[in-house]
Amino acid sequence: MLSVAVCDDEARECCSLVLQIRKMIGELNISCIVRSFGSGRELLEAKENFDIIFLDVIMDGVDGLETARLIREKAYDRFLVFVSSSREYVFDAYEAEPFWYLVKPVTDQKLKRILQKILSKMEIQPQEFILVSKDREKKKIFLGDIYYFEVRGRVMDIHCTDGTVTYYEKMEKLEKELQGKDFFRCHKSYLVNLKYVSGYSRQELILDNGEKIVIARRRYEGFCREILRYMRTNGGIL
Repeated sequence: MLSVAVCDDEARECCSLVLQIRKMIGELNISCIVRSFGSGRELLEAKENFDIIFLDVIMDGVDGLETARLIREKAYDRFLVFVSSSREYVFDAYEAEPFWYLVKPVTDQKLKRILQKILSKMEIQPQEFILVSKDREKKKIFLGDIYYFEVRGRVMDIHCTDGTVTYYEKMEKLEKELQGKDFFRCHKSYLVNLKYVSGYSRQELILDNGEKIVIARRRYEGFCREILRYMRTNGGIL
């Protein structure tokens, strides 16, 4: 999951940029966490290793330029983006080798273009997802976060890395929609994400989270072909 930090001692501007980033990355279908920091010292004391850091240049205490220098000493490979209301510090910022220097106000168009450039450098591709209707609302669930689907009558459970989502869906329709997406129907009641299969026997599949899913006898050979194809495609077999 992509992790982003926004550091600005102006609370309103910091919050505004956080919301913009979440919106832009959401539109690019990338799963991410965005955290805000009110000072350079607060950011430097954080335990997370952020992939992208947006830094205000002019801050009380440890300013953005000094914060960037200290970040570079610890983690040189982070993508730094300076944000400032002035162009005055552009040349001073070069020393920290930022990816970009943004002049406020930060428009959605500028921000999206920069994020797309960074994601391209990181070789992060947009994630595919499904939309689930529940309680008259639409919920986006990324395919990469799904362990497996389980059908119980007319009810479908989506077992995800962060919990279970329940809604109404037909397994046949779901299986057809996910064809070619690295999901395999190993039993009439289960559609499993091959990404999370860590082992298997003729009777069951073992997932990374330790769960065991029954595999139908007549589907075993088909599963073997699919898991072998998946491993070859994703570097599991040379």
